[in-house]
Amino acid sequence: MKFIKKTLSNGLRVLTVPMKDNQTVTVLVLVATGSKYESKKENGLSHFLEHMCFKGTKRRPSAREITRELDGLGAQYNAWTGHEYTGYFVKADAKHLTQVFDIVSDMYLNPIFSKDDIEKEKGVIIEEINMYEDMPQRHVADVFMSAFYGDQPVGRNIAGTKENVLSFTQKDLTSYHNRHYVPKSTVVVISGGCTADRAFRLSEKIFGKFPNNKKDKKSPTKNILSSPKIAHVFRKTDQTHFILGFPSYSYKNKKLVASKVLSSILGGGMSSRLFTLLREELGVAYYVYASADAFIDHGHFEIGAGVSNSRLPEVLKKIFEVCLDLKKNLVEKEELDRVKEFLVGNLKLSLESSDAFASFFGNQEITDRELKNISDIEKEIRKVSAKDILYCARDIFGGHKSVLAYIGSKNDEKVLKSILSS
Repeated sequence: MKFIKKTLSNGLRVLTVPMKDNQTVTVLVLVATGSKYESKKENGLSHFLEHMCFKGTKRRPSAREITRELDGLGAQYNAWTGHEYTGYFVKADAKHLTQVFDIVSDMYLNPIFSKDDIEKEKGVIIEEINMYEDMPQRHVADVFMSAFYGDQPVGRNIAGTKENVLSFTQKDLTSYHNRHYVPKSTVVVISGGCTADRAFRLSEKIFGKFPNNKKDKKSPTKNILSSPKIAHVFRKTDQTHFILGFPSYSYKNKKLVASKVLSSILGGGMSSRLFTLLREELGVAYYVYASADAFIDHGHFEIGAGVSNSRLPEVLKKIFEVCLDLKKNLVEKEELDRVKEFLVGNLKLSLESSDAFASFFGNQEITDRELKNISDIEKEIRKVSAKDILYCARDIFGGHKSVLAYIGSKNDEKVLKSILSS
């Protein structure tokens, strides 16, 4: 699928992904801000702001007016906040493009931050925080990030603390919006049943007058790990959910592709090494995964699973044995070819709709990566050799710099640390 990129005079970037004969269109607006751009006092403000953009604009002064108009178009719509960027999208019948574009841009450019709505939304976000804290399989990711990165912006919960949420004011939201929602930090993506010319005309008409304010910068993330670390949260449950993580690669590191292949060898599918071992052979886990998570200036490699409380040490030993094997021995050609086909196939299967393509290209652009098509990524995956995997495994698993985060019953920390140091 081909894309066309244009930068407006104010620095805002527009990507179009025309999809011939596609009956839907997606408008996605991304902004380079998230928890990594916040001070400790601001932690959670990016996420709060994302919620408030749905609560009313100057022309649509209530959430009900926005949602009724979108529902009246039969649209799908949502937003999310991450560590490095925030996104707003609407997907609808292609014939509604002009109206869809108008709604999304209005929410992005003209939120009113009503004081009454701010107070109501504080309760909503606190319940969102409570909800995730009550989900160990989800909450362990927050525990892991805090332990892995410490008191740095990326180590803090995206939703913020309850104390911060309760303290935010209309002035805080307005100031943050003015400092971060600026043209040079904004990417607009229009994909699906729309010509590039029409998409650019709409973008120029609505976003061309967007004031070019100066963008606040984020501080670089540092690798603070010097030895194995354990973070535990007690829950009276029958199962322990854990994440085991190691320092890895940023988006721009050439080894990232090899680490993605490595993660699939370990936990990328039902035939992966860890799934086969832990579920099929030992019967100790229902789910297990491995993932190479990359960011603009750093990354980490993680392995996660849910196991019986008493079997955590045993499972960790088995995982380290599998990782050690990958550090010592080359992956056989048959396995490597199968994993590559798994990755390429899943990539293509994930890109069958206008919203998927909008995210695919938009996420690359907002994180300042070279824009690549499916074919470019496929070539990179297929170039990865068994030696690349060997060197990557030695690099990631070879430094005794790891973090274990787990939620469940308390395990013997000396035993766990001895395993992490093996």
